[in-house]
Amino acid sequence: MIDRAGKYPSISLVAALALVWMNGNARAADEDAYFSELPIVASVSRLPQRLADTPAAVTVVDREMIKASGARDLSDIFRLVPGFQTYPNNTEAARATYHGLGDGDYAPRVQVLIDGRSMLSPLFGSGVNWATLPVALEDIERIEVVRGTNAVSYGSNAFLGVINIITIDPALVRGFSVSTNYGNQNVRDYGFRTGGKIGEVGDFRFTYRHQNDDGLTDRFNWIDSYRSRLFDFRADFVLSERDILQLSLGQVEGVTQTGRLNKTTLQMDPTNPFRDLRQTDSYVQLLWRRVLSNDSDMQMRYSYVSDESTDAFTVPLPGLAPIHVNQSGDQGLRHEIELQHSLRAFEVARLVWGGSWRADSLRSEWTLRDQGTVKRDVGRVFGNIELKPAKWFTGNVGLAVENDSLAGAHVSPRVSTNFHFNPQNTVRFGLSRAYRTGSIQNYRGREETPVPKAYPGYEFIYVGNPEMPAERLDTVEVGYLGDWRDWRSSLDVRIFSERVPNRLYRMDLGVSNNNVPKGTVPIQDVRIEGVEYQFKWQPFDSTRLVLNQTFARITNEFLASALALSGSELSVPSKRFDASEFTNNSMPSRSTSLMWIQKLPLGFEFSLMGYAQQSMQWSTNTVSKKYRRWDTRLGYPFRLGGVGGELALTIQSLNGAHNEYKATRPDDSTPDSRIVERRQWVSLRLDF
Repeated sequence: MIDRAGKYPSISLVAALALVWMNGNARAADEDAYFSELPIVASVSRLPQRLADTPAAVTVVDREMIKASGARDLSDIFRLVPGFQTYPNNTEAARATYHGLGDGDYAPRVQVLIDGRSMLSPLFGSGVNWATLPVALEDIERIEVVRGTNAVSYGSNAFLGVINIITIDPALVRGFSVSTNYGNQNVRDYGFRTGGKIGEVGDFRFTYRHQNDDGLTDRFNWIDSYRSRLFDFRADFVLSERDILQLSLGQVEGVTQTGRLNKTTLQMDPTNPFRDLRQTDSYVQLLWRRVLSNDSDMQMRYSYVSDESTDAFTVPLPGLAPIHVNQSGDQGLRHEIELQHSLRAFEVARLVWGGSWRADSLRSEWTLRDQGTVKRDVGRVFGNIELKPAKWFTGNVGLAVENDSLAGAHVSPRVSTNFHFNPQNTVRFGLSRAYRTGSIQNYRGREETPVPKAYPGYEFIYVGNPEMPAERLDTVEVGYLGDWRDWRSSLDVRIFSERVPNRLYRMDLGVSNNNVPKGTVPIQDVRIEGVEYQFKWQPFDSTRLVLNQTFARITNEFLASALALSGSELSVPSKRFDASEFTNNSMPSRSTSLMWIQKLPLGFEFSLMGYAQQSMQWSTNTVSKKYRRWDTRLGYPFRLGGVGGELALTIQSLNGAHNEYKATRPDDSTPDSRIVERRQWVSLRLDF
């Protein structure tokens, strides 16, 4: 039943009736079925640890949650993690950020890993491009999200958090499966996956996936569409009783529409025409693990990644030769080798240590004009030790030293103490310091348009700063973990105080005209304070509930050094206000997500997700208004003879249109606003 406003007033009634049905019909569950033990995670200290022993808060998103969420895009998954905000692919690539400060297109303050390989690219400003992430949702075993800095374990860009995506073991993939999604907004997806044995010593899986949609409804002077194509292969080989070799390789290509109509004439703008922005990510990774003894193992990893981008077009010039422009005609390359050794040093102590070397290179005619290929080397050593001298205490100490050919050397320490009052209740105290280095463009950038001054839309200059300091983060946190097995529930609480005394910001270093260089400089002392929690409860075998909430406040003060910059953007009161407002509103003051997974009679599987957040800003001129959103999925797994599979219906934004990314007026009447409307599709998967 839908009212005249297009809302669904009966949702709460449906939920209430379903809960009555659950209580009346679901049988009592075996207490050990779900919460027999909290998950073992390795993403914090690089040592396998119980959640009660880790030095930071961790959210684990498993395969059941990924499927139940109904997500087509990986970035959507992080709506289920406290403190995260995200928006979908549109004319800009999707973004997922943690605790704000989300300036830049690719959110470089959160490290993203796939099977240990970093997704942060020299091409994308040392950030991650969610439009070209080379992993299919069906290939993900689980996602471990470290909520808090982890530069100790994963380097400078693990500044505010870490997303560690762990893919499924090829030994668990057998046979052949095909799948498709078909729905409104031109959702047309299809793909297949196969897996099997490689002789007597190996297993493989191969995945192909094609995605297509028209994205957000076209508004005013822009067009939104997105399509991607992914190939992914992984093979694991057992070389001996002690040795395992893992080979991964693949490529993903993402294509989005870019360009604008002229705002005055609504005709094609020759300096920014509609065109395809084509981006690709290609990679190869080798991972060798060797068991040295019952208490010691070693692993070595090598990866090669190539990111490319192009949006070439031609600008006609009356009476002159046309200008060929390729603003995104860039290539970033990365070689990385890493060695890690873990061992039990003493009866009460475990240790992991290692080192890595990374060689980045970037070629860009747009952002590194006339410089050819710019190279960067980063070497680091790291170590974490876990101490358990008593049953009631776990201590973690970590240290990393990183030397960057562009940014210099930095030391990142962390100390954490976990007090186990009993098996059900743990309190954690932690202190850490981390650094975030800039991108190659920040240090060596030189952007200058080749288009003459007759086309002022292209008069843009950016000059890198070889002396730019690294951003610093000091964190104090208190955590609580409750593991109540008798009630089949758990509660994870994080109270945090994060300070960035030299927040880096890209701004005009002059305001008289557009020919004065822009640059990235430290401008603010920023504090992020708040509390977030995740509550999980499985009252019955057939029912699973997850509730997340975050309450936070960001404040800032301008640095005297920034205000003293002669002729800088900050000398204009309105610009200073914009920068301060953006920082303070770069994460919502309150956000909530809820997931309800329910097994129904006759084998049906139902899930309902609710998301709500206060308003926030993605940039100085990009506002996400306060919104609530409901998604739902109904699936029916089946088997007919030798063929299995699932038929499902997914509806996103069940309660109607809302804004998640761009709204520049409170009444949302701006023609350039991005509106997320209801999207639904039918999915079919067949397993042979």
